[in-house]
This record gives sequence, C-alpha cells and structure tokens, in this order.
Amino acid sequence: MNNKIAIIGGGNLGTAIAEGLINSGFSKPEHILITKRNVKTLHALEQKGVLVGDDNVEAVRFANLVILAVKPFQVNDVLGKLKEALDPAKHVLISVVTGITIEQLLKAAGKKVPVIRAMPNTAIAIQESMTCLAAHEVNKEQVSYTEDLFNQLGRVVWIDEKLMDAATVLGACGTAYAMRYIRANIQGGIEIGFDAATATLIAAQTVKGAAELLLKKGTHPEQEIDKVTTPKGCTIAGLNEMEHQGFSSSLIKGIVASYDKIAKD
Repeated sequence: MNNKIAIIGGGNLGTAIAEGLINSGFSKPEHILITKRNVKTLHALEQKGVLVGDDNVEAVRFANLVILAVKPFQVNDVLGKLKEALDPAKHVLISVVTGITIEQLLKAAGKKVPVIRAMPNTAIAIQESMTCLAAHEVNKEQVSYTEDLFNQLGRVVWIDEKLMDAATVLGACGTAYAMRYIRANIQGGIEIGFDAATATLIAAQTVKGAAELLLKKGTHPEQEIDKVTTPKGCTIAGLNEMEHQGFSSSLIKGIVASYDKIAKD
C-alpha cells in the first residue's frame, strides 16, 4: 500500500495518532497530512515535519489511507464534502469516531469505499491503546496494513462490528474503571501510612505489572491470584472482605450499566 496518510481532524485523538505513528517510525512525518480549521494548534506537529492544512479534500487527494477523527455530529457534513474526492479504488476510510456505524459512514460517503471502524482508548497518547477493529469490503493487504498501523499505538483485536458498543465499554470506559480502582488503592495506601506520591507510584506500577503478567504469560487472573494468596494470609483476608462488600459484583454491574446506556441512546 501507498503509505501516505490523511488524518481528518486534528484534535486530541488525531494528533495522538500522528505522534504515535511518527514516534514509532511507522510513518515519515512528510507522509502524514493532518487537517484542522485552526491549523495554528498543529504547530508542534508541523515542526516535526508533518504536513498540516485546513482543506480536507486536498488531504484526501494526498493520501490513500484516510483516518476520520472528527466529532460524531460532524461526520455527515465532512464526508458529504469528500464524496467527489473519495475513490473506492484508491482509498481506505478508517473511522475512529465513537458511535458511528459502518453503514452510517457509507451512507455519508455516498459510495462503497472500503471502511474500517476503529475503537481506540485514551492510552493511544502513549502508544498503549487497546484498539478494536471491524472492517467492511477490505482486502488482505488493507487489513494487514491497518493492523500494523494500530499495533504501533498499542494492541489490536478484530471484532464483529455488532460488538463495538461492548468494546467501547470494556476498552474505552474501562480506562476510567481502572483509574478509579487505582485511585482507591492510592487512598488506601495513604490511610496505612504512605505519602500520596509514593502511594501513586506503588499502586500504578503494581497494576501495570499485573496487567503485563496476563498479557505476556497468557494466564488466567485466578492463577496469578493463587500465587499471592497464602493460607490465613493478609491477601486472602483483603480479597474476601472486598468480595463481601460487593467488589466484583459492583464492577460487573457498572460495566453492564454503561453498556445499557449506550444501547438505549
């Protein structure tokens, strides 16, 4: 594939994608064109050699991979103005717009352009995103290239598009759930004697290490829990108290509540 990329929308997500692709060495700065009405806010990227502008049509003509990173309410207007520039034989449209289906994207584009819907999370800013992908009318080369692209920004999993709302809850809302758990750990750490900065470091690194154990070893959480729960020990005492207070149940109910909210809206 031609490796020129247009990012339509230079907000937080669009700029994070551009920075991640440059920092990883996946793309040369001059092979990325990012657009925004106020191009002055893209000065830092421009300084790195990224092309910036406010003409979306020009950006699409420049690239073969078009990443749509605008607000949901802007999709119809933006894609409507790109109908003539989008070429199904040349372009792949990747949408990172929350809540907009592939069917809606195709309708707005007015043609059967290859579409990939991506759901990253905020950790994309440090190239540690969990990104869920779903595709429509794409070939193996396009699938491979897109997977490689988002692997530079974290981890990737392909899912059925009907699971995108669930992916939003588990992968995107999940960041907030994890942060709330870490915050509670910090508060507990302060109560048992640590200063806030030390408690934050211990809590954050411990959660990071626990996650890496699962990712790198492929084990089940209970296997790792068993390694630190000794008979009559402090770990099992704490875990049992948390469960008595509804720890797992409340987390599961929260995930389901978030999903129900998306489904209703």
